[in-house]
Amino acid sequence: MDQSVAIQETLAEGEYCPQAVQGVLCEGDSRQSRLLGLVRYRLEHGSQEHALFLYTHRRMAITGDDVSLDQIVPVSRDFTLEEVSPDGELYILGSDVTVQLDTAELSLVFQLPFGSQTRMFLHEVARACPGFDPATRDPEFLWLSRYRCAEPELELPTPSGCNSAPGTWPGYATIGGGGSNFDGLRPNGKGLPVDQSSRGQDKPESLQPRQNKSKSEITSMVRSSTITVSDKAHILSMQKFGLRDTIVKSHLVQKEEDYTYIQNFRFFVGTYNVNGQSPKECLRPWLSDGVQAPDVYCVGFQELDLSKEAFFFHDTPKEEEWFKAVSEGLHPDAKYAKVKLIRLVGIMLLLYVKQEHAAYVSEVEAETVGTGIMGRMGNKGGVAIRFQFHNTSICVVNSHLAAHIEEYERRNQDYKDICSRMQFCQLDPSRPPLTISKHDVILWLGDLNYRIEELDVEKVKKLIEEKDFQTLYAYDQLKIQVAAKTVFEGFTEGELTFQPTYKYDTGSDDWDTSEKCRAPAWCDRILWKGKNITQLSYQSHMALKTSDHKPVSSVFNIGVRVVNDELYRKTLEEIVRSLDKMENANIPSVSLSKREFCFQNVKYMQLKVESFTIHNGQVPCHFEFINKPDEESYCKQWLNANPSRGFLLPDSDIEIELELFVNKTTATKLNSGEDKIEDILVLHLDRGKDYFLSVSGNYLPSCFGSPIHTLCYMREPILDLPLETISELTLMPIQTGDDGSQLESPMEIPKELWMMVDYLYRNAVQQEDLFQQPGLRSEFEHVRDCLDTGMIDNLSASNHSVAEALLLFLESLPEPVICYSAYHNCLECSGNYTASKQVRGSTEQHVVSPRPRGAEGTETAGKIQQKNHLDENILASIFGSLLLRNPAGHQKLDMTEKKKAQEFIHQFLCNPL
Repeated sequence: MDQSVAIQETLAEGEYCPQAVQGVLCEGDSRQSRLLGLVRYRLEHGSQEHALFLYTHRRMAITGDDVSLDQIVPVSRDFTLEEVSPDGELYILGSDVTVQLDTAELSLVFQLPFGSQTRMFLHEVARACPGFDPATRDPEFLWLSRYRCAEPELELPTPSGCNSAPGTWPGYATIGGGGSNFDGLRPNGKGLPVDQSSRGQDKPESLQPRQNKSKSEITSMVRSSTITVSDKAHILSMQKFGLRDTIVKSHLVQKEEDYTYIQNFRFFVGTYNVNGQSPKECLRPWLSDGVQAPDVYCVGFQELDLSKEAFFFHDTPKEEEWFKAVSEGLHPDAKYAKVKLIRLVGIMLLLYVKQEHAAYVSEVEAETVGTGIMGRMGNKGGVAIRFQFHNTSICVVNSHLAAHIEEYERRNQDYKDICSRMQFCQLDPSRPPLTISKHDVILWLGDLNYRIEELDVEKVKKLIEEKDFQTLYAYDQLKIQVAAKTVFEGFTEGELTFQPTYKYDTGSDDWDTSEKCRAPAWCDRILWKGKNITQLSYQSHMALKTSDHKPVSSVFNIGVRVVNDELYRKTLEEIVRSLDKMENANIPSVSLSKREFCFQNVKYMQLKVESFTIHNGQVPCHFEFINKPDEESYCKQWLNANPSRGFLLPDSDIEIELELFVNKTTATKLNSGEDKIEDILVLHLDRGKDYFLSVSGNYLPSCFGSPIHTLCYMREPILDLPLETISELTLMPIQTGDDGSQLESPMEIPKELWMMVDYLYRNAVQQEDLFQQPGLRSEFEHVRDCLDTGMIDNLSASNHSVAEALLLFLESLPEPVICYSAYHNCLECSGNYTASKQVRGSTEQHVVSPRPRGAEGTETAGKIQQKNHLDENILASIFGSLLLRNPAGHQKLDMTEKKKAQEFIHQFLCNPL
C-alpha cells in the first residue's frame, strides 16, 4: 500500500511526498513503528529542498487522520544514510534492511522492510541529498519554519523551544551546518549512498556498513545476494549482455523448460487462532514433532492481540512473544533463517527457510489488506508474503475472515477483497503490480471462519463423537461455497480427517460451555493452488490448549523449478543472438480493439469497467499512458487504467481495463457539475506514435459526497431533482440566518441521515459488533439507492450494512458534520462537559440545525452502546474522526488533537443530554 498518500494529506501547498516507507525506529531495546516520508519542496527559483518527515501512525495509514508528525530531519549537506548490519549477524536475502541516519546532531537507526518499496524510497533519498558543490548555496529550509514549536510534547535530541541553540530547528530533530562530501559516496548495490570517508569509525562497533563485511564473516551456507541464478534482475543488468530486461525476461519465461528441472522441497504450513493469548506452552508438538525437517516454514496466526490498542494502532508486545515461541519451536535438526514477518493488527505471517536455501530466495514482498469496517480496520483481512524460490514464484496468504455462522456472504466478500486488493510491487517499477493469482504456487491458510450449517449443536457433536466426518463435511459452508464457485475457485483442500478445531473451552479439549455454546466448526483451514504439489499430511494438534481454537498444520512436497546454470547461459545467449538480428530502425505499431468508451449511469462507489485489447505488430514495444500537457496524471481521479504500462512481444495481445470508481474525493464536483465523466487518455509507444482514447458518460448524483447543508434544502430525493437545481444547491454557501434567500426553509437534519439513524434505532439496538463489523457491498449499494431515490420503505439490509453506510455517508461529506468554524472551540472544551454543551449550543449560528449536525447519529450510537455493550472508546474513536475534522488547508490532526476530538465525542456518549 502506498502510504505516501496519507502523508500528502498532512502537507502544505508546495510540499510533495514522492515516496514513503513503514519502518521501525530502534533505540536500545526499544522498537517503535514509524512512517518515513521523503518530502520535497520546490523553491521559487526552481531548485528543490528535501526533508525526512517521521510519523507515528495507525497500522492502516490510509488518510492524513491516521498519522501524526513526530520528527523532521532536513536533508542537509551533513545528512548521510547507510545500510548497516549488527556485528556477526548473518545476512539473509529477504531480511529487513537496517539503515543508520546521521546528521551533525542526530543519529537514528531504522529497520525497513525488504522489498521494492524500500529500494525505491532509499533511491529517492539518495537522489535528494544536496551533495557538496561550493558554487551551490546551502539549503536554508525556510519552508520548514511553519513546523517550529508545533510539537511541544516531543522529546528532542536537544532542548526544545523557540529559543533553541543556533543551527537547530525547535519542534523537531536538530540539523547542523557544514557539509559531508557526497561526491565521495558510491552506490553499494542497494540504492544507498555509502560514505568512503573515515566517518564510519565513529559508529558503534556493533553497527558497521554491511558492504565492508569480509566474505569470511558470512556463513558459507548463505551466499552473497549480489548474484544468484534465480535472481534474473541482477543477471540481466550485467554489462556483458546489454539488453533490455523486459525483452529478455519475456523470452526466458517462454523457454523456461529448456533450462530448468523440477526438484521437490518440503513445506510446512500452519495456522493458529490464539484468541489474544500469550504463548503458554511449547509449540513443537505443532511445528516439528513427527515430521522431517521442512525446507520452508509458513506459520500464520490470527487474533494475536484483541486489545483496543492493537485494534487501532500497530504496536503490540504479542508479536515478539509469538515470534520467539515459533523460532524456538522449529525443527531441531536444521538451522533456519527468518525471511519475513508481516502483521496486520492480530493477523501475522512468518516465513522461514533452511539456511542452505536462503541464497535461492529472492524478490521478497509482503502486503496487507484490511477488510474491517470501511475497509480500514485490520481486525479482519489478510496478510501475504510472495517470493521467488529458485525459479518458482510462491505466494503465501494468511487471512481472518468475518465471523458468525450467518455471515458466509461477508466471508466470500472478504476473500474477494483480499484477492483484488492484495498487490505486490515488482523489481522493475515500470511493470504492473503482481496479484495473488499471478504466482506458480499459492498457499492459503487462516481462520476462514466458515461454519457448519443446518445442523443443531447436539447433532454436530454426535457426528464428531462417531468420527463421521464425511457426513459432517457435507454441511460445511466452505465446501458448499467452493462447490458453488463463489470462493477459492481452482484451489484444493485435503480430506478433513480430524475433528473441528473450534470452539473449545480455553485450556481443555471440551467443547464450548459458555452461554453462547458455539457449534463446533472447521474454521481453521489450509488450501493450495498450483502444479507439482502433493499434500503429505493435514491435521489438527489437540495437545495445544492455549486458545479456544486448535492449531492446524499441513506438510507438502512442492515441485520447484531449479535452474541448470549451464543450460540457462546457453538459452540466454541464444536469446541475445536472436535479438541482435532485429533491426533497430523498426518502428513499433499496435492496433486497438476500441478507442471510445461510454460509462452510463455511474453511481457512487460502484465500480464500472470497460476493456479493450492492444494487439502488437512485429516489433517489441513498451506502452504507457502518459500525462497530457499541464496535467499531473494521465487520467482524472475517478479513472484508472490497469495495467497503465507494459511490454508487448511481437504479434502478442494484452487486455487493458479502464476502471471508473467515484469516491468521496471526486463525488462532490461530479454532483455539482464542476466535473463530468469526460476525459481523453494518451497511449504512448516507446519509439512509436501516440493513440488517443475518448472516455464519456454520465454520473447519477448522490447524497453521498453532497454538502450536508445542501441536503437540508433537498426535500425531494436527489435523483428526483433537475441537475441544475442540484448544482445550484451544491455550490451554495452555508446559510447563516436570514440572508434574504428565496429558498424554502431547510430541514433540521438531512432526511437521508435521519433515515439511517432511525433504521438503526429501530432495528439494531442489540446488534453485536455494530460499527465494528463491515456490511455487504451489495447491501451498501441497495442502501445508497434507497436514499437517493427516497424509497426508504424498500430498505432491506443487515444492520451492519446500514451502520457502515452511515459511516461512509459521514466520511463523504466535503465539510464535516461539525463545521470547520466550530472545530477549535470543540477541542478547547474537550474534557469539560459543561463547556462542551455550551459550545454545542453556540453552533446554532454556524449550522442550519439548532443542534450540531450529526449529533443525532452520535446520541443514537450512545443509546445503542448501552444495550449491546459496545465500547464507548471505540465509538468515540470512529465518530471523532468523522464528526470533527481540521479545517481544510490545515495540517491534519496530530495525536493530541485526535485524542481531544475523541474526548469531545466521548462526553456526549457517556452523559445524558
